Amino acid sequence: MNHDRISMLMFLKRKIMEYSFNELLFAYGSPKTKGRLKAQNSDFRVDEIMPIETSGEGEHLWLLIEKDGSNTDWVAQQLAKFCGLKSMAVSYAGMKDRHAVTTQWFSLHMPGMENPDFSELADDEFKILKMSRHNRKLKRGALSGNRFKIRITELSGDIESLDEKLHLIEQQGVPNYFGKQRFGRDMGNIYKAEKLFSRELKKVKKQQRSLYLSAARSWIFNQVLSKRIQQDNWLLPMSGEVFMLNGKSACFTNEGENQESTEEINQRLSNKEINLTSCLWGEGESMATGEVLDLETSTASEFKILADGLQSARLKQERRALRLVPENLNWCVKDNVLEMEFDLPTGTYATMLIRECVDIID
Repeated sequence: MNHDRISMLMFLKRKIMEYSFNELLFAYGSPKTKGRLKAQNSDFRVDEIMPIETSGEGEHLWLLIEKDGSNTDWVAQQLAKFCGLKSMAVSYAGMKDRHAVTTQWFSLHMPGMENPDFSELADDEFKILKMSRHNRKLKRGALSGNRFKIRITELSGDIESLDEKLHLIEQQGVPNYFGKQRFGRDMGNIYKAEKLFSRELKKVKKQQRSLYLSAARSWIFNQVLSKRIQQDNWLLPMSGEVFMLNGKSACFTNEGENQESTEEINQRLSNKEINLTSCLWGEGESMATGEVLDLETSTASEFKILADGLQSARLKQERRALRLVPENLNWCVKDNVLEMEFDLPTGTYATMLIRECVDIID
Protein backbone atom coordinates (compact mmCIF):
# COMPACT_ATOMS: atom_id res chain seq x y z
CA MET A 1 0.00 0.00 0.00
CA ASN A 2 1.61 3.32 -1.07
CA HIS A 3 2.22 6.30 1.21
CA ASP A 4 -0.63 8.40 -0.24
CA ARG A 5 -3.19 5.62 0.33
CA ILE A 6 -1.99 5.06 3.91
CA SER A 7 -2.24 8.79 4.57
CA MET A 8 -5.75 8.88 3.14
CA LEU A 9 -6.82 5.91 5.29
CA MET A 10 -5.45 7.60 8.41
CA PHE A 11 -7.21 10.84 7.47
CA LEU A 12 -10.54 9.08 6.98
CA LYS A 13 -10.24 7.18 10.27
CA ARG A 14 -9.44 10.44 12.04
CA LYS A 15 -12.49 12.10 10.48
CA ILE A 16 -14.70 9.21 11.58
CA MET A 17 -13.33 9.19 15.12
CA GLU A 18 -13.78 12.95 15.47
CA TYR A 19 -17.18 13.08 13.84
CA SER A 20 -20.35 12.60 15.83
CA PHE A 21 -23.84 12.28 14.40
CA ASN A 22 -24.87 14.93 16.93
CA GLU A 23 -22.65 17.45 15.15
CA LEU A 24 -25.05 17.60 12.21
CA LEU A 25 -26.53 21.08 12.36
CA PHE A 26 -30.13 21.74 13.36
CA ALA A 27 -32.33 23.80 11.05
CA TYR A 28 -33.98 25.78 13.86
CA GLY A 29 -31.37 25.65 16.60
CA SER A 30 -30.75 22.86 19.08
CA PRO A 31 -33.85 21.76 21.03
CA LYS A 32 -34.58 23.43 24.35
CA THR A 33 -36.73 20.52 25.51
CA LYS A 34 -35.64 17.07 26.69
CA GLY A 35 -37.78 13.95 26.71
CA ARG A 36 -37.83 10.17 26.67
CA LEU A 37 -38.78 8.18 23.59
CA LYS A 38 -39.85 4.53 23.60
CA ALA A 39 -40.34 4.17 27.33
CA GLN A 40 -42.49 1.34 25.97
CA ASN A 41 -42.96 -0.03 22.45
CA SER A 42 -46.43 1.49 22.08
CA ASP A 43 -44.89 4.98 22.35
CA PHE A 44 -43.65 4.55 18.77
CA ARG A 45 -46.28 3.25 16.35
CA VAL A 46 -45.74 2.89 12.60
CA ASP A 47 -48.40 1.87 10.08
CA GLU A 48 -47.50 1.27 6.44
CA ILE A 49 -49.33 3.29 3.80
CA MET A 50 -49.72 0.74 1.03
CA PRO A 51 -50.81 2.03 -2.40
CA ILE A 52 -51.58 -1.48 -3.71
CA GLU A 53 -54.97 -3.18 -3.55
CA THR A 54 -54.71 -6.96 -3.55
CA SER A 55 -56.71 -8.76 -6.26
CA GLY A 56 -57.99 -11.57 -4.03
CA GLU A 57 -56.42 -14.27 -6.17
CA GLY A 58 -52.99 -15.40 -7.30
CA GLU A 59 -50.02 -17.42 -6.11
CA HIS A 60 -48.85 -14.86 -3.54
CA LEU A 61 -50.46 -14.73 -0.09
CA TRP A 62 -50.27 -11.24 1.42
CA LEU A 63 -50.42 -10.86 5.20
CA LEU A 64 -50.93 -7.66 7.18
CA ILE A 65 -49.10 -8.22 10.46
CA GLU A 66 -48.91 -6.20 13.65
CA LYS A 67 -45.67 -6.79 15.51
CA ASP A 68 -44.61 -5.64 18.95
CA GLY A 69 -40.95 -5.94 19.96
CA SER A 70 -39.72 -8.03 17.04
CA ASN A 71 -37.73 -7.16 13.94
CA THR A 72 -38.92 -7.63 10.38
CA ASP A 73 -36.43 -10.32 9.36
CA TRP A 74 -37.30 -12.48 12.38
CA VAL A 75 -41.03 -12.33 11.58
CA ALA A 76 -40.27 -13.28 7.96
CA GLN A 77 -38.26 -16.27 9.20
CA GLN A 78 -41.12 -17.44 11.45
CA LEU A 79 -43.59 -17.24 8.58
CA ALA A 80 -41.29 -19.19 6.25
CA LYS A 81 -40.69 -21.87 8.87
CA PHE A 82 -44.38 -22.26 9.73
CA CYS A 83 -45.41 -22.51 6.06
CA GLY A 84 -42.54 -24.78 5.05
CA LEU A 85 -41.10 -22.21 2.64
CA LYS A 86 -37.60 -21.08 1.83
CA SER A 87 -36.71 -17.69 3.29
CA MET A 88 -36.54 -16.15 -0.19
CA ALA A 89 -40.26 -16.95 -0.67
CA VAL A 90 -41.18 -14.36 1.97
CA SER A 91 -40.88 -10.68 1.09
CA TYR A 92 -41.78 -7.30 2.55
CA ALA A 93 -41.68 -3.68 1.43
CA GLY A 94 -39.45 -2.26 4.14
CA MET A 95 -37.75 -2.84 7.48
CA LYS A 96 -39.50 -1.67 10.63
CA ASP A 97 -38.10 -0.78 14.03
CA ARG A 98 -37.97 -3.60 16.55
CA HIS A 99 -38.69 -1.37 19.55
CA ALA A 100 -42.08 -0.22 18.33
CA VAL A 101 -45.58 -1.37 17.49
CA THR A 102 -45.84 -1.60 13.71
CA THR A 103 -48.20 -2.89 11.07
CA GLN A 104 -46.67 -4.04 7.80
CA TRP A 105 -47.39 -6.28 4.85
CA PHE A 106 -45.57 -9.51 4.01
CA SER A 107 -46.08 -11.67 0.92
CA LEU A 108 -45.54 -15.43 0.73
CA HIS A 109 -44.99 -17.17 -2.60
CA MET A 110 -47.31 -20.19 -2.36
CA PRO A 111 -48.22 -21.39 -5.88
CA GLY A 112 -50.71 -24.27 -5.83
CA MET A 113 -50.82 -24.27 -2.03
CA GLU A 114 -53.79 -23.73 0.27
CA ASN A 115 -53.82 -20.88 2.76
CA PRO A 116 -52.31 -22.15 6.02
CA ASP A 117 -54.30 -22.24 9.26
CA PHE A 118 -52.45 -19.47 11.04
CA SER A 119 -54.45 -19.99 14.24
CA GLU A 120 -51.74 -22.52 15.13
CA LEU A 121 -49.04 -19.86 14.77
CA ALA A 122 -49.24 -18.33 18.24
CA ASP A 123 -46.68 -15.70 19.16
CA ASP A 124 -46.71 -12.85 21.65
CA GLU A 125 -44.63 -10.61 19.39
CA PHE A 126 -46.79 -10.55 16.26
CA LYS A 127 -50.28 -11.30 15.03
CA ILE A 128 -51.95 -11.51 11.62
CA LEU A 129 -54.60 -8.84 11.08
CA LYS A 130 -55.56 -9.58 7.48
CA MET A 131 -54.67 -11.84 4.58
CA SER A 132 -55.43 -11.78 0.87
CA ARG A 133 -54.20 -13.40 -2.31
CA HIS A 134 -52.50 -11.40 -5.04
CA ASN A 135 -50.90 -12.12 -8.43
CA ARG A 136 -47.62 -10.37 -7.61
CA LYS A 137 -45.08 -10.49 -4.80
CA LEU A 138 -44.55 -7.53 -2.50
CA LYS A 139 -41.40 -5.74 -3.61
CA ARG A 140 -38.99 -3.66 -1.55
CA GLY A 141 -39.88 0.01 -1.55
CA ALA A 142 -43.46 -0.60 -2.74
CA LEU A 143 -44.84 1.65 0.01
CA SER A 144 -46.03 5.19 -0.57
CA GLY A 145 -45.12 6.06 3.01
CA ASN A 146 -45.61 5.41 6.72
CA ARG A 147 -47.97 6.86 9.31
CA PHE A 148 -46.44 7.57 12.71
CA LYS A 149 -48.01 7.99 16.14
CA ILE A 150 -45.35 8.95 18.65
CA ARG A 151 -45.43 9.63 22.38
CA ILE A 152 -42.50 11.39 24.09
CA THR A 153 -42.63 11.35 27.89
CA GLU A 154 -40.80 12.99 30.82
CA LEU A 155 -40.56 16.37 29.07
CA SER A 156 -38.35 18.93 30.78
CA GLY A 157 -36.74 22.25 29.94
CA ASP A 158 -38.48 24.89 27.84
CA ILE A 159 -41.62 22.91 27.08
CA GLU A 160 -43.46 26.02 25.85
CA SER A 161 -40.98 26.33 22.96
CA LEU A 162 -42.21 23.02 21.52
CA ASP A 163 -45.34 24.54 20.03
CA GLU A 164 -43.39 27.23 18.16
CA LYS A 165 -40.83 24.68 16.92
CA LEU A 166 -43.52 22.31 15.66
CA HIS A 167 -45.30 25.14 13.85
CA LEU A 168 -42.01 25.92 12.07
CA ILE A 169 -41.63 22.26 11.11
CA GLU A 170 -45.20 22.19 9.81
CA GLN A 171 -44.56 25.28 7.67
CA GLN A 172 -41.03 24.57 6.40
CA GLY A 173 -40.20 20.91 7.02
CA VAL A 174 -36.99 19.50 8.53
CA PRO A 175 -33.57 18.52 7.14
CA ASN A 176 -33.93 15.19 5.34
CA TYR A 177 -30.94 13.60 7.04
CA PHE A 178 -30.39 9.87 6.98
CA GLY A 179 -30.98 8.70 10.55
CA LYS A 180 -28.50 7.14 12.94
CA GLN A 181 -29.83 3.67 12.23
CA ARG A 182 -28.47 3.91 8.67
CA PHE A 183 -24.92 3.92 10.07
CA GLY A 184 -25.21 1.04 12.54
CA ARG A 185 -24.10 0.87 16.14
CA ASP A 186 -21.31 3.36 16.90
CA MET A 187 -21.23 4.29 13.20
CA GLY A 188 -19.94 0.78 12.51
CA ASN A 189 -21.25 0.60 8.94
CA ILE A 190 -18.94 3.48 7.98
CA TYR A 191 -15.93 1.64 9.39
CA LYS A 192 -16.95 -1.44 7.43
CA ALA A 193 -17.42 0.62 4.24
CA GLU A 194 -13.92 1.99 4.63
CA LYS A 195 -12.52 -1.52 5.13
CA LEU A 196 -14.51 -2.79 2.16
CA PHE A 197 -13.17 -0.06 -0.13
CA SER A 198 -9.59 -0.50 1.11
CA ARG A 199 -9.94 -4.27 0.49
CA GLU A 200 -9.31 -5.15 4.11
CA LEU A 201 -12.77 -6.68 4.15
CA LYS A 202 -13.10 -9.27 1.39
CA LYS A 203 -15.79 -11.87 2.10
CA VAL A 204 -18.99 -9.89 2.54
CA LYS A 205 -22.55 -11.09 2.10
CA LYS A 206 -24.64 -9.20 -0.45
CA GLN A 207 -26.99 -7.74 2.17
CA GLN A 208 -24.12 -6.51 4.36
CA ARG A 209 -22.32 -5.02 1.37
CA SER A 210 -25.48 -3.10 0.50
CA LEU A 211 -25.64 -1.72 4.07
CA TYR A 212 -22.05 -0.50 3.89
CA LEU A 213 -22.51 1.14 0.49
CA SER A 214 -25.68 2.87 1.69
CA ALA A 215 -23.91 4.12 4.81
CA ALA A 216 -21.09 5.63 2.75
CA ARG A 217 -23.54 7.39 0.44
CA SER A 218 -25.63 8.62 3.34
CA TRP A 219 -22.55 9.95 5.15
CA ILE A 220 -21.64 12.20 2.21
CA PHE A 221 -25.24 13.37 1.75
CA ASN A 222 -25.60 14.30 5.44
CA GLN A 223 -22.35 16.24 5.33
CA VAL A 224 -23.50 18.31 2.34
CA LEU A 225 -26.86 19.03 3.94
CA SER A 226 -25.27 20.10 7.23
CA LYS A 227 -22.99 22.49 5.33
CA ARG A 228 -25.97 23.99 3.51
CA ILE A 229 -27.72 24.58 6.83
CA GLN A 230 -24.54 26.27 8.07
CA GLN A 231 -24.57 28.48 4.97
CA ASP A 232 -28.31 29.17 5.48
CA ASN A 233 -29.19 27.97 1.98
CA TRP A 234 -30.76 24.54 2.51
CA LEU A 235 -34.10 26.14 1.56
CA LEU A 236 -32.70 28.85 -0.74
CA PRO A 237 -31.45 28.06 -4.27
CA MET A 238 -27.82 28.46 -5.25
CA SER A 239 -26.57 28.42 -8.82
CA GLY A 240 -26.72 25.02 -10.47
CA GLU A 241 -29.54 23.60 -8.37
CA VAL A 242 -31.39 20.36 -9.11
CA PHE A 243 -35.01 20.35 -7.95
CA MET A 244 -37.30 17.49 -7.00
CA LEU A 245 -41.07 17.38 -6.88
CA ASN A 246 -42.17 16.98 -3.26
CA GLY A 247 -42.88 13.35 -2.43
CA LYS A 248 -41.59 12.20 -5.84
CA SER A 249 -38.25 11.10 -7.25
CA ALA A 250 -38.43 13.08 -10.51
CA CYS A 251 -35.72 15.75 -10.79
CA PHE A 252 -35.30 18.78 -13.02
CA THR A 253 -33.02 21.76 -13.51
CA ASN A 254 -34.27 25.27 -14.08
CA GLU A 255 -32.72 25.75 -17.49
CA GLY A 256 -33.74 25.92 -21.13
CA GLU A 257 -36.88 27.22 -22.81
CA ASN A 258 -39.18 26.59 -19.83
CA GLN A 259 -36.90 28.30 -17.31
CA GLU A 260 -38.84 29.81 -14.42
CA SER A 261 -38.06 33.11 -12.73
CA THR A 262 -36.34 33.23 -9.34
CA GLU A 263 -39.62 34.48 -7.86
CA GLU A 264 -41.56 31.53 -9.31
CA ILE A 265 -39.03 28.98 -8.05
CA ASN A 266 -38.98 30.53 -4.58
CA GLN A 267 -42.77 30.50 -4.48
CA ARG A 268 -42.88 26.80 -5.38
CA LEU A 269 -40.32 26.10 -2.66
CA SER A 270 -42.34 28.13 -0.15
CA ASN A 271 -45.49 26.21 -1.12
CA LYS A 272 -43.57 22.93 -0.55
CA GLU A 273 -44.34 21.93 -4.12
CA ILE A 274 -40.66 21.31 -4.88
CA ASN A 275 -37.46 20.76 -2.90
CA LEU A 276 -33.77 21.38 -3.40
CA THR A 277 -31.65 18.23 -3.66
CA SER A 278 -28.18 16.93 -3.01
CA CYS A 279 -26.08 14.06 -4.27
CA LEU A 280 -26.30 10.39 -3.53
CA TRP A 281 -22.74 9.82 -4.64
CA GLY A 282 -21.84 7.45 -7.44
CA GLU A 283 -20.49 7.24 -10.96
CA GLY A 284 -21.72 9.29 -13.88
CA GLU A 285 -22.16 12.98 -14.54
CA SER A 286 -24.02 14.99 -11.91
CA MET A 287 -27.13 16.96 -12.85
CA ALA A 288 -25.87 19.76 -10.60
CA THR A 289 -23.65 22.56 -11.86
CA GLY A 290 -22.16 25.79 -10.51
CA GLU A 291 -22.05 26.40 -6.76
CA VAL A 292 -24.02 23.26 -5.95
CA LEU A 293 -21.65 20.98 -7.85
CA ASP A 294 -18.63 22.70 -6.29
CA LEU A 295 -19.97 22.16 -2.77
CA GLU A 296 -20.91 18.52 -3.36
CA THR A 297 -17.60 17.70 -5.06
CA SER A 298 -15.50 19.39 -2.37
CA THR A 299 -17.44 17.61 0.38
CA ALA A 300 -17.04 14.23 -1.30
CA SER A 301 -13.29 14.89 -1.69
CA GLU A 302 -13.02 15.12 2.11
CA PHE A 303 -13.97 11.44 2.13
CA LYS A 304 -12.18 10.39 -1.01
CA ILE A 305 -12.00 6.69 -0.15
CA LEU A 306 -15.76 6.59 0.34
CA ALA A 307 -16.48 8.58 -2.81
CA ASP A 308 -14.06 6.56 -4.95
CA GLY A 309 -15.34 3.32 -3.46
CA LEU A 310 -18.92 4.17 -4.38
CA GLN A 311 -17.88 4.90 -7.94
CA SER A 312 -15.86 1.69 -8.15
CA ALA A 313 -18.93 -0.20 -6.91
CA ARG A 314 -20.70 1.18 -10.01
CA LEU A 315 -23.45 2.95 -8.04
CA LYS A 316 -25.11 5.53 -10.26
CA GLN A 317 -25.35 9.19 -9.30
CA GLU A 318 -28.78 9.92 -7.80
CA ARG A 319 -30.44 12.78 -5.93
CA ARG A 320 -32.29 13.12 -2.64
CA ALA A 321 -34.42 16.01 -1.36
CA LEU A 322 -32.75 18.24 1.23
CA ARG A 323 -36.07 18.80 2.95
CA LEU A 324 -38.46 16.37 4.59
CA VAL A 325 -42.04 17.61 4.64
CA PRO A 326 -44.39 15.83 7.09
CA GLU A 327 -48.01 15.47 6.03
CA ASN A 328 -51.02 15.59 8.38
CA LEU A 329 -48.87 16.76 11.29
CA ASN A 330 -50.81 17.05 14.55
CA TRP A 331 -49.54 17.34 18.10
CA CYS A 332 -50.61 17.84 21.69
CA VAL A 333 -48.53 18.68 24.77
CA LYS A 334 -50.10 17.80 28.11
CA ASP A 335 -48.78 16.73 31.52
CA ASN A 336 -45.16 16.75 30.30
CA VAL A 337 -46.00 14.42 27.42
CA LEU A 338 -45.80 15.22 23.69
CA GLU A 339 -48.07 13.20 21.43
CA MET A 340 -47.82 13.68 17.71
CA GLU A 341 -48.82 11.98 14.50
CA PHE A 342 -47.72 12.55 10.92
CA ASP A 343 -47.16 10.84 7.57
CA LEU A 344 -43.76 10.55 5.90
CA PRO A 345 -42.73 9.25 2.48
CA THR A 346 -40.81 5.99 2.29
CA GLY A 347 -37.05 6.22 2.78
CA THR A 348 -37.23 9.03 5.34
CA TYR A 349 -36.76 9.05 9.11
CA ALA A 350 -39.26 10.07 11.78
CA THR A 351 -36.34 10.37 14.21
CA MET A 352 -35.01 13.30 12.18
CA LEU A 353 -38.26 15.19 12.73
CA ILE A 354 -38.16 14.38 16.44
CA ARG A 355 -34.49 15.45 16.60
CA GLU A 356 -35.38 19.01 15.62
CA CYS A 357 -37.82 19.56 18.48
CA VAL A 358 -36.81 17.30 21.40
CA ASP A 359 -33.43 16.27 22.78
CA ILE A 360 -34.08 12.57 23.43
CA ILE A 361 -32.76 11.10 26.66
CA ASP A 362 -30.90 7.83 26.04
